[in-house]
Amino acid sequence: MDFGLVLQTDPPASAVVGLMRRAERNGFRYGWTFDSAVLWQEPFVIYSRILEHTDRLIVGPMVTNPGTRTWEVTASTFATLNEMYGNRTVCGIGRGDSAMRVAGRKPNTLARLGEAIDVIRDLAEGREADVGGQRLRLPWVRDGRLPVWMAAYGPKALELAGQKADGFILQLADPFLTEWMIKAVRTAASDAGRDPASVTICVAAPAYVSDDLTHARDQCRWFGGMVGNHVADLVARYGDHSGLVPEALTAYIKQRQGYDYSHHGRAGNPDTAFVPDEIVDRFCLLGPAEAHIEKLRSLRGLGVDQFAVYDMHDAREETIDAYGAEIIPALTS
Repeated sequence: MDFGLVLQTDPPASAVVGLMRRAERNGFRYGWTFDSAVLWQEPFVIYSRILEHTDRLIVGPMVTNPGTRTWEVTASTFATLNEMYGNRTVCGIGRGDSAMRVAGRKPNTLARLGEAIDVIRDLAEGREADVGGQRLRLPWVRDGRLPVWMAAYGPKALELAGQKADGFILQLADPFLTEWMIKAVRTAASDAGRDPASVTICVAAPAYVSDDLTHARDQCRWFGGMVGNHVADLVARYGDHSGLVPEALTAYIKQRQGYDYSHHGRAGNPDTAFVPDEIVDRFCLLGPAEAHIEKLRSLRGLGVDQFAVYDMHDAREETIDAYGAEIIPALTS
């Protein structure tokens, strides 16, 4: 199992670079960041510094979207980083939540997302692609490689991930839901004539290594609110009891009142009072190192290839070090 670290690009950028360097020293192979231009600093600028100051770390957004930047700009940015640092990027992409809504725009349609996945990958790898009716190619790209991993929850998005993406990003760590969603992605891949095993499975969730579960839950409760944004979209689209989305995912948002993106992804988010302890425990990894190892072994058994640690709480360095000392060795030996 691979491990990734997920950060917000809060200033100073040097702190983000420092944490990514610390992660690589502790055995993490991927460095991810949020991508929301209004809320945080521009991640692609910071990726260049991370790549310069690490040797093997693969970096990318968790996640970008097809609406914030034009597709040829996104592809060219990835291709430039790859040319400079040797194909050490990955493109996590989704419909767009905070990046689009904070700017007053709706998330992208799945049709637009599916088209963007093909175009961005083709351009970044040096192939010609149709961009708005114009045939384009980046003539300077040589031996470029850009895996595109798609974030998804709902049935149509899971189907699209299986049809087109190189990897699937699931932003929660509940084994029951993970099994259900991996099955949906792999079924869609098989139906599309692809090898289901070729789709990398990445689970991303907060991790907090501590014996104090009350404090750990309070530091990670924000995650249930963040996931709740996507769940609310699913309920609006499919209904509470459609049978298309597991009730284990939708039931907890009934008390949700709204969401202020100024607190997005932050410990102490006041808009997450509706998130019960049960959901925090199910969606996150909490407790002593042994509890993390046990849950991660369960996820690995379901086919998860990477666990990406959301490290947005008051023990960022301690979490990276605990994973490096105890948890990563137990899952990679």
